[in-house]
Amino acid sequence: MESELAINVRNLTKSFAGTIAVDHFDIKVPKGKIYGFLGPNGSGKTTTLRMICGLLTPDDGEGSCLGLNIRTESTEIRKRIGYMTQQFSFWEDLSVTENLLFVARIYGLENNEAHIDRVLESLGLTDRRHQLAGQLSGGWKQRLALAACILHQPELLLLDEPTAGVDPKARRDFWDRIHQLAANGLTVLVSTHYMDEVERCHAIIYMSKGKLIAQGTVDDVIAGAGLTTWVAQGDTLMELAKELEKYPAVKTAAPFGNSLHVSGTDKQQLETVLAPYFGNPGYQWHQETPSFEDVFIRYVGDEDNNFKQPEASS
Repeated sequence: MESELAINVRNLTKSFAGTIAVDHFDIKVPKGKIYGFLGPNGSGKTTTLRMICGLLTPDDGEGSCLGLNIRTESTEIRKRIGYMTQQFSFWEDLSVTENLLFVARIYGLENNEAHIDRVLESLGLTDRRHQLAGQLSGGWKQRLALAACILHQPELLLLDEPTAGVDPKARRDFWDRIHQLAANGLTVLVSTHYMDEVERCHAIIYMSKGKLIAQGTVDDVIAGAGLTTWVAQGDTLMELAKELEKYPAVKTAAPFGNSLHVSGTDKQQLETVLAPYFGNPGYQWHQETPSFEDVFIRYVGDEDNNFKQPEASS
């Protein structure tokens, strides 16, 4: 039902200087869920996020965000969402509290101190409230940015690669807090390149060249990719990868530590190619269920191959 969806958009399309950035894009995101938004750089993720939250008007398409029309009610939508950009965008010569006070005034909040105290406490920033933002580490800057985004108690949080450049412990702590917010009813749409973060989402959306490629749970997307994956262990794995990549049946040959994951979409053709290598005593082979990273590499590889194809035929 429409009332159960935080985002419901159809045929979203946007071009810049004649280049299509988003091409007839459809998504439905239920309330209170965390959706990962994936795709290579330049795939249209940020443009899509900006159309959904009313910062960009689509050339074509329609839909709603929080029950509001993305074309005619964009101002109201912006009041009810939090949008965290990839780059830290607050004032480094102001304290944590001063930054949040400025944001509170922009939103026209009443009883600003109570709102600020609430987010400082919920994100563990109380002891740093008087510290200059410029003196914070990357992880603490991230918390400040999140605090500013949820200060006005939004219903939808849009995060554009929020943990880029942040250490693993800070990333894990960030995600624990995002899950707590979602458990309290907040809907989250997050753009990320980290595979461990992808697996912490309730569902994912993968886009490439402005088009929707896959949508669903991680398990759904893995199953829908139709990959068969064999894993090789042994010496000279990089040489093996280069040798296997020349076969059309091999979609990806990617090193993972001391092993090589070899994947294809046609099981029989892949095993025909690999059969001569199975008997090589220098390698040990076993079949595995594809990981999401195998699937991600396959989709990125498809895009690279499509990009190179016109050049090869000219």
